[in-house]
Amino acid sequence: MADALILARALADPQSLALDTDWIGLITTARAEQLLGTLAYRLDGLPLPEDVALLLADARASAENGRRAALWEAEMARRALAPLDCPVVLLKGTAFVAAGSLAGRGRSIGDCDILVPRAALDRVEAALLAAGWEWVKPDPYDDAYYRRWMHELPPLIHRTRDRMIDVHHTILPPTARITPDAAALLADAEPLGNGLSVLSPRDLIVHAAAHLFADGDLAGGLRNLWDIHCLIDDHGSDGLAARAAHHGLTRETARALRLCHRLFDTPVAPEHRDLRGGDALYLRRVLARDDWGRPIRPATRFAFYVRSHWLRMPPAMLARHLWTKWRR
Repeated sequence: MADALILARALADPQSLALDTDWIGLITTARAEQLLGTLAYRLDGLPLPEDVALLLADARASAENGRRAALWEAEMARRALAPLDCPVVLLKGTAFVAAGSLAGRGRSIGDCDILVPRAALDRVEAALLAAGWEWVKPDPYDDAYYRRWMHELPPLIHRTRDRMIDVHHTILPPTARITPDAAALLADAEPLGNGLSVLSPRDLIVHAAAHLFADGDLAGGLRNLWDIHCLIDDHGSDGLAARAAHHGLTRETARALRLCHRLFDTPVAPEHRDLRGGDALYLRRVLARDDWGRPIRPATRFAFYVRSHWLRMPPAMLARHLWTKWRR
């Protein structure tokens, strides 16, 4: 059965595409993986069928609108938090476009994710509420769960712009088995010159690997691996192993490098060029989409869904949480 490997190959080597490519399958898969804008930029300037060229031109225009919207949302957050005089670090897609990274080129961006010191959370929350954001999850259990156990405040949405912001105080839940150094993330962040910062190049890669392999169920994994490929293309990987070790994310970062090399031929150190135990299963999950954009391999997907909860919580806590959610 076809899977998303067609998309990975197109991103890695656009010149390899022939005019008789399965364009419907490629475009549908890219849209489902939120990589259509990225693909459109990768194929820009190549000889394409006319209808494909028009569709990808629309995708580039849409991605550009998304980029401007993301930067405006970051600016609104900056204005709201400026009086607090605390560090505000952009994360994920917003950070990529704000820093002009290759990873931001055509990238689909949803929420505005920021990192602030944990000690400033109460003041940040109050400032955002005063500036027009409001809670997405008013349920008391969900609110308490986020505040006690998660690495972020409950999500907020702006009442007039309908845009969400996620306020992080670290990059993995405190209940997780790995505890990254949040103070070092903030201390080594690089200023953008406008009151906002982005993570250092090494931390950008480590965070992307953590988000992919130490937190979630690998939904959107192909996009995350492409982010890492682009970040390495931008910054190289010198010093990455030491930084990953500092944050306790050596295994996750190494796996990200191996999978990037396999999918995109990312230039990595020799020790990261061959797949190792378990990597094939991760690839199977990352590529689990057919050429109509539909999810496939349900057993694999479910296994990684269960794994994501297992990583976030100790067994007894997970059982209580799932029981409470089921009863509600």
